[in-house]
Amino acid sequence: MIAYTERGQTVKPFSFATVLIRLLAAFFAGGVLGYGRSRKKRAAGLRTYILTATGACMAILLSQYEYQMLTNVWYTAGLPDIKFDASRYGAQVITGIGFLGAGTIIAAGHQQVSGLTTATGLFACACVGIAAGAGFLQCVIGVIVISVLVLDCSYPLEYNFKRRLRNMNVFVTFDNAQDISEVTELLEFHGAHIFELDMEETEENGRMYPSAVMSIRLSKEHPSHSNLLSSVAELSCVRSVQELIS
Repeated sequence: MIAYTERGQTVKPFSFATVLIRLLAAFFAGGVLGYGRSRKKRAAGLRTYILTATGACMAILLSQYEYQMLTNVWYTAGLPDIKFDASRYGAQVITGIGFLGAGTIIAAGHQQVSGLTTATGLFACACVGIAAGAGFLQCVIGVIVISVLVLDCSYPLEYNFKRRLRNMNVFVTFDNAQDISEVTELLEFHGAHIFELDMEETEENGRMYPSAVMSIRLSKEHPSHSNLLSSVAELSCVRSVQELIS
């Protein structure tokens, strides 16, 4: 069956072959996006992305199928005129993916939140499935290329960029709570300004040790992040130190 627009221009036919092509496009797109996440041991991996894309694609195909049934076969069979909005299926997919994405966002330790990239990746994957189901394959190819560049290729660039920023978050574990003054004095000696400090307790080998999450801003003549961390680690009272990079 070939549909026509009001101006007489043909649109892509809706047949078994086109349905299969669109499902395979969604399957391939979800597989490409999910492979990179699965390789990084993320919560939502290959199977999750494939099922998200193909499920969204199926929802749009179902809306198109019902529209054709209502405007052709069922309508000619004598049913009354029924108004049908095919776009509602896509809207429900976008709404539903919000619950799935929210489930991947968790509050990690040291005031960090993880899973934001996974959630946005699932949202993009669902939109790719919608585009594939609508037959907008040019958009599918473009989103695949952009998503791979963002999720896989841009991570080293982002990591190096964050390591060169003057603002940094540091997590330090030490022996006694009074040792925090020694750490702050060392940071101030290097010209670092501490604008936020939160005390915590960290379990290590069955024992609780005081720890702190510090948000600091380095001076223009600051040493590199690694040099500053090395200086803090050399203190005898410090058990461990690491930079928190989300």
